[in-house]
Amino acid sequence: MYVEADLNYIIDNGETPIIYVDWPEEEHKARPPTYEMHRCRIQNGRPLSEEFTLPTHGFAFLNHPSAVKDFYDGTAVKNVYENEVGELIKSQMRASNVVVFDHTFRTANDKVALENNTRAPVKAAHNDYTDRSSRQRVRDILPADDAEAYLKRRFAIVQTWRPIGHPVQSEPFAICDGRTIPEEGFVALQRRYSYRTAETYHISFHPDHQWYYFPNMTPDEVVIFKVFDSDRSIGVPFTAHTAFDDPTTPPGARQRESVESRALVFFE
Repeated sequence: MYVEADLNYIIDNGETPIIYVDWPEEEHKARPPTYEMHRCRIQNGRPLSEEFTLPTHGFAFLNHPSAVKDFYDGTAVKNVYENEVGELIKSQMRASNVVVFDHTFRTANDKVALENNTRAPVKAAHNDYTDRSSRQRVRDILPADDAEAYLKRRFAIVQTWRPIGHPVQSEPFAICDGRTIPEEGFVALQRRYSYRTAETYHISFHPDHQWYYFPNMTPDEVVIFKVFDSDRSIGVPFTAHTAFDDPTTPPGARQRESVESRALVFFE
């Protein structure tokens, strides 16, 4: 079973795209990326869900209920969900230490977005970190001595994606099998803030890409995926993901709400 949908891929024109975030004084210097749509087959991953693994595919699909009832309760997210995410990633990655450092909430529902300061879903094939920005994130978050010590060993950045409030009926999450992404087509996009410069990989089209989604994901289900691994011998170091317009979305469907969490992962 699959759907066919248009996915946005960046056009690699040889230049580094640059956007400015919350920095209007510099906005005139922006060099925004250009995208093109490609009709892609997105497979229903549910029948294969037990086969997906982080080393082989770069992601896994798990049943993982949370004790958090209201994800817009910042205290509950900090005191309960961060520990849940950390323990999940630690066990899946067989890591010695996990530092959860970010939770991003997304919805296309304007009312919910305004009330809870959420962002819109990203409809472009991308991977949240580059080799450079992954190492910089370690330095941003940890004390200098700890960061440099960790950077001498294997480390990774791993994320989780979970629906909140209700099952996903619109704008579902799609993820690309990392084995099918050639070592080309990674375009580093700079996101410049007044206090730091972040960098993400946006992905250009390749016909080998194999996309999956998990229809009607519930808040008890989670996708865990790698966005960076410093040791390429361990398996897939990157994946790519995007929201997409599902042609089977029923009329009047609720707009999806989701939380994406990010963690630094360290090993002995």
